[in-house]
Amino acid sequence: MSHQPDGAAFDVVLLAHVACVVVGLATTLASAATASRLQRLVDRASPLSESMARYFAPGVNWAGRTTYGIPVFGFALLAMSQGAYALHDGWVLSGLGIFAVLVLLDEYVLWPSERRLQGTLADSLAEGSAPGSSVLRDARTMQFSASASVALLVLGSVLMLAQP
Repeated sequence: MSHQPDGAAFDVVLLAHVACVVVGLATTLASAATASRLQRLVDRASPLSESMARYFAPGVNWAGRTTYGIPVFGFALLAMSQGAYALHDGWVLSGLGIFAVLVLLDEYVLWPSERRLQGTLADSLAEGSAPGSSVLRDARTMQFSASASVALLVLGSVLMLAQP
């Protein structure tokens, strides 16, 4: 192994890489917590608060998409490492595997359930009706998948720090 990479450019890219992880963790934790809160409101037949309605306003969760910066900056770090790290390192390949599972989970479970909730809640708020059973199902799906995504992000972070 070569020496530990250093320099301002490497540090800036590393900070961007870590920032993508932190923002991804924060938004995913917020998704899990908000879905849990929504479940409690629906179970109690309580009206949605303004902040809950605002959270589920239709639109793309762009903050959650910052997770795509993780491998982008990770590959840049590999290129800038002057041979200290390589794509064939086990911890790098494991990190890519964890990221692949994260993307599949987010793209095919978490974000679609969030989009369904956005549409359903917008419709029920416009009609002044109570949310249906599909809201509870999608909120549970969103909470479970967001919790699993948080676990994957933490696992990947631990792996990147340990570099076994």
